[in-house]
Amino acid sequence: MDDQRRLYVSVWDKHEVRRYEIGDKKRTVVAGGYGRGAALNQLNGPYYLFVDQEQAVYVSDDSHRVTKWNNGAKEGIIVAGGQGYGDALTQLSHPKGIFVDRLGTVYVADELNHRVMRWPKGATRGTVIAGGNGVGQGANQLNRPFDLSFDRHSNLYVVERENHRVQRFSIV
Repeated sequence: MDDQRRLYVSVWDKHEVRRYEIGDKKRTVVAGGYGRGAALNQLNGPYYLFVDQEQAVYVSDDSHRVTKWNNGAKEGIIVAGGQGYGDALTQLSHPKGIFVDRLGTVYVADELNHRVMRWPKGATRGTVIAGGNGVGQGANQLNRPFDLSFDRHSNLYVVERENHRVQRFSIV
């Protein structure tokens, strides 16, 4: 939901993100809606969403990227990944959970690379801030991270699919 109490839903098989006004049956497509694909006006199986204070919608999808869709935009802007599937610092592998801070920094749960990445606003490559040390159960390892969040003290919480745990990391 955004601060105006509008609900956003990713529709994986329709390759779009919809916005609903509470109490209204009408929907508005706010991202994608032009079939499955990797073009800037398309999504490929959208997963996780984040809506910022300006109602820009950030979407992770199976094109191994995170796109930002400004309010009213017909095309997204790639803000993380988008360089194909892989483990380079310019790439993602099945990104899932996303968080965007007030500076526009994008944080991504990079599921099949077993890491969390940080992409400052305008960056063409990210940095690994958690995991990235191979798949495993160690305190410095992740196993298929799929969601993340921050608390008011800037601690990062990462939910892992295969380790069935939530880890906390102090991010400075």
